[in-house]
Amino acid sequence: MTDDDTIQAAGCVLWRPSSVAGELEICLVHRPKYDDWSHPKGKLKRAEEPLAAALREVEEETGFRCVPGARLPSALYYVDGHRKEVSYWAAEATDGRFTPNREVDRIVWLPPDAARTRLTQLRDRDLVDALLSALHLA
Repeated sequence: MTDDDTIQAAGCVLWRPSSVAGELEICLVHRPKYDDWSHPKGKLKRAEEPLAAALREVEEETGFRCVPGARLPSALYYVDGHRKEVSYWAAEATDGRFTPNREVDRIVWLPPDAARTRLTQLRDRDLVDALLSALHLA
């Protein structure tokens, strides 16, 4: 498989300040098709830049607009025998409201430790640590 065969996707570790001073909450999405909890992400459209795709996917999946921050580590894994690379950014939620849809039926806002525990994939848990490091909270 060549690099040209790699599925390109992008997403964000979406966060917002919590009501507890100095704390933050991370948004996780539940995808009923896979019955999993993850960070909002999705495939790039033709000729779409990764950051633009990440912001689009966040809004489509969570209903929230956001301000992108630091670039976080990419995730590389295989899906049905195809290589997939997901580019991630830290992103602070600004405004919006969640409406359940076919792709995402629930979201939750959790403190970092609870988010790390709720995430289905181990690779997604590492992104929580990367976010905290990027925000100088780790």
